[in-house]
Amino acid sequence: MASSAMAGKLVTLIGGSGFLGTYVAQELLAKGARLRVASRNPDKSWHLKPLANLGQLQFARVDVRNPQSVAAAVAGADFVVNLVGAFDGDLDSVQGSGAGKVAELAKQAGAKAFVHISAIGANADSEIEYQRSKGEGEIAVTEAFPGATILRPSILFGEDDEFLNMFGKLIAALPALPVFAPDARLQPVFVDDVTAAIVTVLENDSLAGKTYELAGPETVTMLQLNQRIAKAQDRNRGFLPLPDFVGRTFASLTGWLPGAPITGDQYAMLAMGNVASGDLPGFARLGITPRPMELFLDRWMVQYRKHGRFHETAA
Repeated sequence: MASSAMAGKLVTLIGGSGFLGTYVAQELLAKGARLRVASRNPDKSWHLKPLANLGQLQFARVDVRNPQSVAAAVAGADFVVNLVGAFDGDLDSVQGSGAGKVAELAKQAGAKAFVHISAIGANADSEIEYQRSKGEGEIAVTEAFPGATILRPSILFGEDDEFLNMFGKLIAALPALPVFAPDARLQPVFVDDVTAAIVTVLENDSLAGKTYELAGPETVTMLQLNQRIAKAQDRNRGFLPLPDFVGRTFASLTGWLPGAPITGDQYAMLAMGNVASGDLPGFARLGITPRPMELFLDRWMVQYRKHGRFHETAA
C-alpha cells in the first residue's frame, strides 16, 4: 500500500541489480515509489517486474565509468542511491572518483537527496586499495553533493547472500576446513536492516546529510562464525585456525590467481576485523533495531543439512 512519503517519487538505484539493490528495490516498490534500476546488466533485475504496478518500474543500462549513461539514468530523479562497489579492477573509477562523478551528475539533474553506500573501514589514508578508494569516494561524494548521506554497512548477510552461503557450501562439502584470521572480529548486518536504513533516510530529511555506521548487534570471530554455521547444519566439522603468517603467505602467493579464495588485500582487511568504530551514529539514530544472525541461521542452513528438510536433528 502506497502510504509512504516515497509514493510517486522517482528513485534511481545506481548498481541496483546487486544483492543489496534487489532488497532496496523491493522495499521502494512496496512504498509506492517509481523506480529506475540502473546497472551494467539490468536484465538481472527483471525478476522484480511482478512486484511493480503498471509504469512503476524502469530499467536502464549504466556503466559508472560512462558519464553519459549515468546522466541519462539520473535525469528527472527525485532521489538517487549509489550502490556500486567492487573488490578488484579499477576501484577509483568505480567507487572512488567515480562515485563523486555519480553524485555530481545527480546534483546537476536536480535530485533532492543522494545516498551513497560505502563500507565500514573506509579510509582515504589506508594502504589497502579497497578501503582507500571507499574513503576517497566518500570525500568526492560530499564535495559534489553537499548534504549527501553516507551509509557504511558491515558485511551483509541474507538468505541468498554470498557470505553465509559460501561458508555453508564449504562446511557441507568438507570434513575439515582451514579458517583464515580465526580471531578477526565481525559484526555482520542483516540486509533487510540496511535496506530499512536507506529508505528511512530517504523518507526523513532530518536524518540526511550524515555518515552512519551500520553494524549488526553481535560480534563474532571468524572461527565462531564457522562453528555456528556447522552447528546450524547439525554437522560435526573440524576447523583448523591458521596462524597469521600462514594466512598472509597463502593470500600473497595465490591471491593473484583467478578464483583464488582470498587475495592479499582481502586477507589484510579480514585480519583487521569489521566492526563499528562507535564514533559515528548508527541504527539507533535511525530508529531501527538490527536483528542478529542467530534469528535466521538454523532456518537458512536447512538446505545444507544431510537430508535437507527431512534431516533428523540429534537430541
